[in-house]
Amino acid sequence: MLTDPIADMLTRIRNAHLALHKEVNVPRSKMKEALAAILKQEGYVEDVAVADSNITITLKYQMGKAVISGLKRISTPGRRVYVGAHKIPRVQNGLGICILSTSSGVLDGMTAHEKKVGGELLCEIW
Repeated sequence: MLTDPIADMLTRIRNAHLALHKEVNVPRSKMKEALAAILKQEGYVEDVAVADSNITITLKYQMGKAVISGLKRISTPGRRVYVGAHKIPRVQNGLGICILSTSSGVLDGMTAHEKKVGGELLCEIW
């Protein structure tokens, strides 16, 4: 039993990038599916395939280097971090994204700012 499955997912992606793997498997949940869909939508991963119990994420590389250069878990089970709609942070001066869990679902920072909803700040990716 994992205490923080989102941190586990981010760590698996980070480790797979460091080992230059083509894809990584993550145990399936609705939250992780939403996170993976945002990563694909924003162009950080090539493809996301959902099976019965796993999510297969095909990683993206450009000229032998990983597209994702950093992943950071912000809100943890022991310390929840909530932000309002006008306090959503800019990641790496606009070069990265933050992902929030809002009342409108799991959204990236720009979409949450446009919809004027705040929520729990899950992670930052750049």
